[in-house]
Amino acid sequence: MKNIGVISNIQKDKDLKITLTAVKYIEERGCHPFLNEFMAEKINRKELGLKIGEIYKTCDLIAVLGGDGTLLNVARQCAPYGKPILGINLGHLGFITDVEVNDIYTALDKCMSGNYTTEDRMMIEAAIVKNGVEGENYTALNDIGITKGSFSRMVHLKTFLDGEYIETYSADGIIISSPTGSTAYSLSAGGPICVPDIKLIIITPICPHTLYSRSIIASQNSTVKIAILDKNQDIILTVDGQQGYKLNLGDEVIIRQSPYHTTLIKTSGKNFFDVLGAKLKE
Repeated sequence: MKNIGVISNIQKDKDLKITLTAVKYIEERGCHPFLNEFMAEKINRKELGLKIGEIYKTCDLIAVLGGDGTLLNVARQCAPYGKPILGINLGHLGFITDVEVNDIYTALDKCMSGNYTTEDRMMIEAAIVKNGVEGENYTALNDIGITKGSFSRMVHLKTFLDGEYIETYSADGIIISSPTGSTAYSLSAGGPICVPDIKLIIITPICPHTLYSRSIIASQNSTVKIAILDKNQDIILTVDGQQGYKLNLGDEVIIRQSPYHTTLIKTSGKNFFDVLGAKLKE
């Protein structure tokens, strides 16, 4: 008998009709659904409510109802707990949400019976070094970005790989991506497409001033260091495009493979190139 966490994006499921249907379906199959306390109260099932950390501790798997952005957020929160995640897409075609909403019951049946496969996805982490002191780690499934603000001029980022100087990029910013993130912001900046189940780190400058500045692919065991050379600039470190932290002159950002990984549940039979082809035609 499985405990299944159900985490929904209320912006995608505004009346929570899909969430409530999924909860009832899980219960009818003899399993136990759990929601965060806010969602449980919204569907008048307060007895199913847990704090978000307790959901990750208690449940055998997590069903995420939303889009890729919702799944990215859950992946970061869930990373220390190592629970597999089923992504159910309620928006546009997603790269990492495996199941379309019309197939939700088939997917849940497979999860509850154990009839599914999983993919382990590498994660990366970043730490900001201020005055020589390394701060907390920020974990990402897709990418870490260092970008200028809306009205800032070009930024200058002195970049090292495993202690070796690469280049001082004059650019709008730089993206350090995992293979999963290669089809996200990095791709828009001209980075390469990588199959998501390999392990490597991609360094891609954003709109570099010099034409020869191109993406670099590094080992999963590499460490990237980026020093901020600009004063009085609006420069932000972003985590999966969802969390932001201000950077100042003299700050350094250290980026490396995270000790955590994301386990994605696969039930649809779609392969990466099927999804890639459909996405690129949008």
